[in-house]
Amino acid sequence: MRILIAEDDVRLLKSLVHILKMNNFSADGVDNGDDALEYAMTGEYDGLILDIMMPKMDGIQVLRKLRENSLTTPALFLTAKSSISQRVEGLDAGADDYLPKPFSTDELLARVRAMLRRRDSFVPDLLRYGSVILNRSTYELAFQNRSIPLSGKEFQVMEILMENPHMVVTTEQLIMKIWGWNTAVDTSVVWVHISNLRKKLAALSVPVSIRFQRGVGYILEGGE
Repeated sequence: MRILIAEDDVRLLKSLVHILKMNNFSADGVDNGDDALEYAMTGEYDGLILDIMMPKMDGIQVLRKLRENSLTTPALFLTAKSSISQRVEGLDAGADDYLPKPFSTDELLARVRAMLRRRDSFVPDLLRYGSVILNRSTYELAFQNRSIPLSGKEFQVMEILMENPHMVVTTEQLIMKIWGWNTAVDTSVVWVHISNLRKKLAALSVPVSIRFQRGVGYILEGGE
């Protein structure tokens, strides 16, 4: 899952990005409303965390513009403002939830998970591809009552492949969705995670393969 965070407090922004990445989310951070709108308009994000008070454009303006452009990405407002009228204004703009500062890490993560479950297409904790199961809560891959843990990046790669079975997922798409636009990660890093996933699939004797189509990308096959 890929989350965009817009927060003008740079220290808090870095902390939020770190928290999400440590909990197996992909996260991009921006510190103003103009960048938040530009990033969110790509439609590449599964969820948004928006501060209300930001320079250039506040969070409510950003969300209103997104909704006017038919972007339905779920959004959580994270702000020091906590009056009822301000909460109503944020929710009326199209937000899914509202979390006032200060907040606990556990509550933030719970709110993010709840926000993601309210997407147009409900996202279950268990992602299935045939008889193969990816558990989004425990980050384990399971087959026939056996399971194996995945690292954060392995989990994210497998999640994308299982959400797009029999479809080519390019290396560039994996890098953008998992590491973000401004990363220095190259294709060899993706190959390493794919190689590790293949070993874990083999260890479970899963009838699934990740095939590389030269010059194009990776395809998840079998399992049905």
